[in-house]
Amino acid sequence: MPSKIYLTTTLPYVNADPHLGFALEVVEADILARYYHLLGHEVFFNTGTDEHGAKIYQAAIAAGKKLQAYVDEYASRFQKLKTVLDLSYDHFSRTTDQKHIATAQEFWRRCQTAGDIYKKNYRVKYCVGCELEKTESELTNGRCSLHPNKEVEIRKEENYFFRFSKYQSQLLKLYEERPDFVIPASRLHEIKTFVTVGLQDFSISRLTAKMPWGISIPDDPTHTMYVWFDALVNYISAIGWPNDLKNFEEWWPPARHLGGGIQFAGKDNLRQQTAMWPAMLMSANLPPPKQIMIHGFITSDGQKMSKSLGNVIDPIKLVEEYGTDAVRYFLARHVQPFEDTDVTLEKFKEAYNANLANGLGNLVSRVMKLASDYLFAPVAMSRTVLATGKDGPLVSSHLERYEFNQAIDVIWQKIGELDAIIQRDEPYKTVKTDLAKGREQIVALVHNLAEIANWLIPFMPATSVTITDLIRQNRAPTQPLFPRKI
Repeated sequence: MPSKIYLTTTLPYVNADPHLGFALEVVEADILARYYHLLGHEVFFNTGTDEHGAKIYQAAIAAGKKLQAYVDEYASRFQKLKTVLDLSYDHFSRTTDQKHIATAQEFWRRCQTAGDIYKKNYRVKYCVGCELEKTESELTNGRCSLHPNKEVEIRKEENYFFRFSKYQSQLLKLYEERPDFVIPASRLHEIKTFVTVGLQDFSISRLTAKMPWGISIPDDPTHTMYVWFDALVNYISAIGWPNDLKNFEEWWPPARHLGGGIQFAGKDNLRQQTAMWPAMLMSANLPPPKQIMIHGFITSDGQKMSKSLGNVIDPIKLVEEYGTDAVRYFLARHVQPFEDTDVTLEKFKEAYNANLANGLGNLVSRVMKLASDYLFAPVAMSRTVLATGKDGPLVSSHLERYEFNQAIDVIWQKIGELDAIIQRDEPYKTVKTDLAKGREQIVALVHNLAEIANWLIPFMPATSVTITDLIRQNRAPTQPLFPRKI
């Protein structure tokens, strides 16, 4: 039965250009959005940019630019990914938008009314790279392991705090009642352990005099909102809360329906997404999301690929060299969805040549050359969805478990089988000695190719259209779908 499905990525900071790590997250979400749309569900897909906080403030100052002009420039670069990566998102959230600012302030008021916001003096070690407070156990040689190139700051001031500690038992109950709330299970275990040890209330404001780039606290302009408290609220501001509650509850159902919304996030966001955010929602008397998928890092020589470390691969340059669908293919098949994956340009080129140029591209050329040479008319295609066919349910089951690499492996297994059939049956010979039998073999090959094209829709949408058009026109490609790279 068709239903409403809400998908959202995290909002990346706009302190540098987009990198391959965020491209992974947004492509994974897009694959799932396209898949559910194919099955007839109504899908709302949200992404955007996080434009407040110390990282942004420092980057803009270092660049000698006005803050709003700086975030406008970088937000436009992230918006460019919609075309570059062929994304199907419905909404692009910007945390500097007035609508979002008003929503974040109202969310603050709800938590304040619940008695969960208070002021106190504190002294803490703070990683600007993570925009998080750090305990000694989270530091290595006095530095954050995720941002070893940044000095940990010592902050001492009066801030507003959120009563995170109040929600320990409710969070643990949530995890027990919904064992699929966090995917994979290893990350659920990790956050359960963190919460079980005990929760410390966390600071949710900064002194405006020290950090003016943020949302003003309601009724207290001397403080700005902590960047995480602000940014997380975009997940519900994007779907109408608090002004359009009818729309909001359609996409983020009441608690009796176990919540709504599927969130994608990296493992460095585990605490914020799976503990801080649900606790904030509980405080505001709102249900938690339906599910949170936590993916691993794309690494370079064993280190997390990040803007602050300067070891990033630019997805836009990759697309310029190899094409959009080649990048989408690589991220889906050659990056582990839950664990870290080391990526180099050499590994990318090797996968491209072996599996796209020599694999899919060569198969399409061989089959459609036979079809255009020996068939009188295009082969009639039935429009099917992923759940059909011998292996269709397997593709679907992997996708619904976020196993993108295993889902696309099934498709490439089909490509390999089709190549093997051509080698075994040799239709290019049969058609010259037994025209009827040869044509029958070619028609069967085209039908199988059409099934592959249907399965490719969520992963490589433009390639799927290209293959389908070739079949409908009964012609071979005039140039390789994926030209080999030397």
